Amino acid sequence: MDAIARDSVHWDATTDVVIVGAGAAGLTAALAASEAGAEVLVLERDAVPSGSTALSSGFIPAPATRFQRAIGVEDSPELFAADIQHKAANGAHPGITATVTRHIGPALEWLADAHGMEWQVLDDFLYPGHSRHRMHAVPEKTGAALMARLGAAVEAAGIPVVTEARVTELIGAADRIDGVRVARPDGHAETLGARATILACNGYGADPDRVARHIPEIAGAPYFGHPGNTGDALAWGEALGARTRDLTAYQGHGSLAHPHGILITWALMMEGGIQVNTRGERFSNEHGGYSEQAVNVLAQPGGIAWAIYDDRLHTLGMGFPDYRTAEAAGAIKRGSVGQIAEACDLPADALAGTLDQIRTAARGAPDPFGRDFTTAPALGSALCAIRVTGALFHTQGGLDIDDDARVLTRTGAVANLFAAGGAACGVSGARVEGYLSGNGLLTAIALGRVAGLAAARV
Repeated sequence: MDAIARDSVHWDATTDVVIVGAGAAGLTAALAASEAGAEVLVLERDAVPSGSTALSSGFIPAPATRFQRAIGVEDSPELFAADIQHKAANGAHPGITATVTRHIGPALEWLADAHGMEWQVLDDFLYPGHSRHRMHAVPEKTGAALMARLGAAVEAAGIPVVTEARVTELIGAADRIDGVRVARPDGHAETLGARATILACNGYGADPDRVARHIPEIAGAPYFGHPGNTGDALAWGEALGARTRDLTAYQGHGSLAHPHGILITWALMMEGGIQVNTRGERFSNEHGGYSEQAVNVLAQPGGIAWAIYDDRLHTLGMGFPDYRTAEAAGAIKRGSVGQIAEACDLPADALAGTLDQIRTAARGAPDPFGRDFTTAPALGSALCAIRVTGALFHTQGGLDIDDDARVLTRTGAVANLFAAGGAACGVSGARVEGYLSGNGLLTAIALGRVAGLAAARV
């Protein structure tokens, strides 16, 4: 990034708040800043806003909401923060953790009341690491639908979203950003001045060099994130002397249908399913979490595993749109243990032995991987199987921020620069094991609103 004095720049246009990125974080920030009285402009590099949000499940964890209370769930920000820290082995940023767990519930209720967002609490099963049913979703239960609803709210609020507008640099100095430079598809460049700038352009998962440098254990794995996650916010922050945290953190997933590239719900594992390698053997505790399971799966021969479950869980899976897509694509094998072994090219005796072991564990016998199989019915004889691999979804480290989502430097803070979502440090600590289900959209929505409100006050 070049530091350019404001008086040397001719601004093609000016606004109060410019937001870089039109994913969940950017659109939430836009709604908050506009409602607080600021003139807002959102800049999106793609022709159609989508980002990591559209690729996600769209599930947002939040405590103490009226939506939880309506179904009898008692929760609190403090309990949620404790779950985050337990999953991250007490390595999550304490300030950011306190901020997001305090703000996410009110943010979802605000989106419902002010912008017509509908929320359902998913109470069929507990996601790994959560002690309460706190996962909220729009009725369609997809990230694409969440994006569509946020986009509709932004449009109804009259907030302009300029697409195919790639921000190439921040203009200003280490203590204050005066605006941004924007590249357009025809090669034309524009300068936009702003009182405040919010970086909501996600992480660096699509930058193979940064991935190899910071998280080599997942380098070379399939990337299931947005191709625009090239680390722009990090590059600008580094040029400003901004502090970064937890760049080794990321969300993986150990259940990406292969070669179909379809995300398979982890509900299958939480409710009784297992994963086996090509030898027909289990290799981990599937209840540890789907993020770290990516590394476990990739360590198996060929980086491949088979998700094994039964017809009961197939019915559960059919409640998720991605699973129905996998079914339509022919990714799901069905039959007896012998038929599954033949269809999946697995050793029949080994697979049968593995299934016998977990059925014994369902009756209370100890599991060699420490999983408790007594909490769900034992697998039946009518089985299903999906070939899966591990994948990188998005990074969890980023720019260090204060309680107002303001970007911190080694000597202080940038007075009018904010970061949210994947551009900011998350709450997963420093390792893949620290990712708690929903951490990505948690920081996108919560920090998006915090940043929007703070930017409007600049």
